Amino acid sequence: MSMLGTKWKLHGTGKSIRPGEVVRPDERLIWPLTVGIGMQHVVAMFGATFLVPIITGMPPATTLFFSGIGTLLFLVITQGRVPSYLGSSFAFIAPIMASQQQFGIPGALGGVVLAGAALAVVGAVVQKFGAGWINRVMPPIVTGAIVALIGLNLAPAAKSSFDQAPVTAFITLAVIIVVSVLFRGMLGRLSILVGVLVGYLVAMIRGEVNFSKIDGAAWVGLPHFQTPEFHLGVVGLFVPVVLVLVAENIGHVKSVSAMTGQNLDGVSGRALLADGAATVLAGLGGGSGTTTYAENIGVMAATKVYSTAAYWVAGVFAVILSFSPKFGELIATVPAGVLGGAATMLYGMIGVLGVKIWVQNKVNFSNSINLTTAAVALIVGIADYTWTIGDLKFTGIALGSAAALVIYHGMKAIAKVRGTVAEPETEDPSPAAASTAAVKAATKRTPKKRR
Repeated sequence: MSMLGTKWKLHGTGKSIRPGEVVRPDERLIWPLTVGIGMQHVVAMFGATFLVPIITGMPPATTLFFSGIGTLLFLVITQGRVPSYLGSSFAFIAPIMASQQQFGIPGALGGVVLAGAALAVVGAVVQKFGAGWINRVMPPIVTGAIVALIGLNLAPAAKSSFDQAPVTAFITLAVIIVVSVLFRGMLGRLSILVGVLVGYLVAMIRGEVNFSKIDGAAWVGLPHFQTPEFHLGVVGLFVPVVLVLVAENIGHVKSVSAMTGQNLDGVSGRALLADGAATVLAGLGGGSGTTTYAENIGVMAATKVYSTAAYWVAGVFAVILSFSPKFGELIATVPAGVLGGAATMLYGMIGVLGVKIWVQNKVNFSNSINLTTAAVALIVGIADYTWTIGDLKFTGIALGSAAALVIYHGMKAIAKVRGTVAEPETEDPSPAAASTAAVKAATKRTPKKRR
């Protein structure tokens, strides 16, 4: 493979995949099949990627443009070793909406740029020194709490949209739920997109869709670009997003490693750096922040094709679509009821993903440090606590994330000095391991007798 990752070996005959085989990142099928799979990746990310600009009031075509450009940039920086599509990150929804209230869209874009720059710096450090320090600073209990509180913090926004057209919202949500279990394969994985389409048809019948802007839009034209403004007041809103993006990217690299059987730890830093650069680029031009997409992991798992050639096709196809203002205006007509139904599912999924991190890593909530970290962080995030210092305003997501980090590391430091925490941080199903931990804990608690 070339330094840019743009040379691929043909997998076998390139026309099929034998049972038990996978098409590796440096391989490809024949181009007609590769193009088809690449277009499938674009469809897979549609439902989720477009919801972010629609909810936040940013131009969908612009977000799609930077999504495609960001994907191509990601492939170049990772040298074609990590197959990934960069779509809109849900972690940006809350800070973008909050910053718009005070600084408008330009101020929100400034926050996106700052978050991307911070992520790029983290990526450079990881590439230089490895990712071990991230795991120490952000163990699963902290990462899970931050991801969960970001999703749950958005619950009022989902309810607000739902209440504007409850019938349409209910049907949208019901279709998403039913399709996810009624169909197998790709259609089941595209349940959100199917639900949005059905909800859109219902909204049309009920007269809730406004087509006035579509007629005046051209078929071909440039996306609407905007420049950012930088305000100190948005810093506290966007800092927690960086922590989530780190977790998402590292998780994506590990998932791809597991599925392809290739060790990709050496490019974890490049992946973070690439996503950071793509997010900076998006913020500079009017797009939303990006992240690696689980929807596309689903496509790879279903097709067994991990070829980065398919992602080059996806990136180029997304850019081409973004040059149709009429298409962008069509996406922007999605009404509040449809968004409310989809957001109820999506925001809840973000919250549950945080819990999933705890479950997968066997976080032990009998440990008082873990329990306290999660308990305080979630309440601060869900209730949207606010702290204002001059021009700086810290809201629930920022304060909840800070609480998770400070409480975990603070309590752990005190417990280490005092020897007061007996329970292990993770659950170990082995009775022998549990017995050993109990003996160690008892030994620490029992003072030695003086001779």
